[in-house]
Amino acid sequence: MIRTAGLLKLVALVTAFFLAVFLTFQLLEINMDFKLGNMMPKSVTGNLVTKPVRHKCGLLKSCPNAHFAFKIVSGAASVVGPRMCLEDKIVMSGVKNNVGRGINIALVDGKTGQTTNTAFFDMWAGDVAPFIKFLKDIKEGTIVMMASFDDAATKLNDEARTLIAELGSSVISSLGFRDNWIFVGGKGIKTKSPFEQYIKNNPDSNKFDGWPEVLEMEGCIPQKYEM
Repeated sequence: MIRTAGLLKLVALVTAFFLAVFLTFQLLEINMDFKLGNMMPKSVTGNLVTKPVRHKCGLLKSCPNAHFAFKIVSGAASVVGPRMCLEDKIVMSGVKNNVGRGINIALVDGKTGQTTNTAFFDMWAGDVAPFIKFLKDIKEGTIVMMASFDDAATKLNDEARTLIAELGSSVISSLGFRDNWIFVGGKGIKTKSPFEQYIKNNPDSNKFDGWPEVLEMEGCIPQKYEM
């Protein structure tokens, strides 16, 4: 009887020991989880999810002070029109119903960043004369944004190309049938613009049947547009 009582006491002590060890590890685990939770960002451990920072026009980074954020996307074949964004506002797009075949152009006040005019000129079946007049009437200090859609070159003559070159274009003299082209320049610019992309219509490398791939460009235009 004494031996049985001693055995039961031993079992009780061992059970209590293991229970104490188990509880100790549980407390340590809870404490560790709490500390790790404080160290981890709330976007991972809490209900709050940190949203990625969005910059104007969807740019990869924000523009410095006294600069205008822009993004231009050329037309896609003859199906989807070009898209222009300035300071987080859509200036031209198919949704706004103010784009068309040929050269799409937006004029922006270089001091305020306000859009002053938008237009498109059919360079396949249209007349180049209205486009030339439009270019000649652009005021000094105006930012000029251009994007091709379908064909932007067939009706372009030397006079029109020269006027665009004076806005800072480096490749306008080479623009050919169904080439894709996007450009940001300015009236009165003294150097060639850094904001220009061009891809030639080449049957061997075209992404679409008869047209090259879409071009996309983003950047920050200095206020008053001095480059």
